Amino acid sequence: MSNKRDGFFGRRDGHLIRNADSMHVIMPLMYPNRCDNEAYVSEIIDLTRVDEYLKQRNAGDPKFKYTLFHVIVAAMLKVIILRPKLNRFICNKNLYMREHYSASFTIKREFSDDAGEGLAFLYADPDDTFETLHRELYKQISNSKEGGSDTSSDALDMFNKMPRLILKTVMAFMRFLDRHGWIPESIIGTDPYYASVILSNLGSIKLKSGYHHLNNWGTTSLFVIVGEMKKSPFYNDDGSYTMRNSVELGLTIDERLADGYYYSKSIRLLKYILTHPECLDEPLGTPVDYK
Repeated sequence: MSNKRDGFFGRRDGHLIRNADSMHVIMPLMYPNRCDNEAYVSEIIDLTRVDEYLKQRNAGDPKFKYTLFHVIVAAMLKVIILRPKLNRFICNKNLYMREHYSASFTIKREFSDDAGEGLAFLYADPDDTFETLHRELYKQISNSKEGGSDTSSDALDMFNKMPRLILKTVMAFMRFLDRHGWIPESIIGTDPYYASVILSNLGSIKLKSGYHHLNNWGTTSLFVIVGEMKKSPFYNDDGSYTMRNSVELGLTIDERLADGYYYSKSIRLLKYILTHPECLDEPLGTPVDYK
């Protein structure tokens, strides 16, 4: 994340978009709350080629297995890099372009009721590939499962020790800082709600896909729910079908950031990448011919 502000009172995590069209300037003023502008998209992905791709990746029995979730994280980051309007956010009724590409998700340290959770916050660069992202995922997931801490969880623990009245006052001030992008990096360094996209792997706990609400806290304007893998029918032009391994994705987006056509092409790109996963071996910034 850049430490340079956009002007003296500007944000470090994004720069103000000054050449936006009239609609995208007025919409944040008319509809200021992110939670009031959610749109939902559901897609069922054919996993035939992903399954083969992962089989090849794991053929050497690596210590840290390549998984479907890892592929989806990388695919989402590639889509955000190639479709930059997805990396916008609205705060304090202004439209910004984020200064970084990032994905975040929660890590369950053990599959038990009382086990704690950690946070993964993955920064990406257009030169990254699936391999470099996989190495960073291994580092963060291993650290969390071994009981390692992260800056945002440590900050929450600190706030939780405060008397309730003081805590409410502190949090009211924090919300003011949040609206203006002035919260110290030491507090929100791994806060998932400051990522380009948040992902939740419900399939890992045997749940179907669904949708997750956006949040007025932070800057995240894109949420992806990954459901459990299952067999689904895929139809041919003649009405016949075959049953193939599949996964359902539930996306929640802030509809104020772009128009429906832009979102439609972005979803088409995501589907193309997930049905041609070998393109993740190239740098994330490498264009894809998916039209």
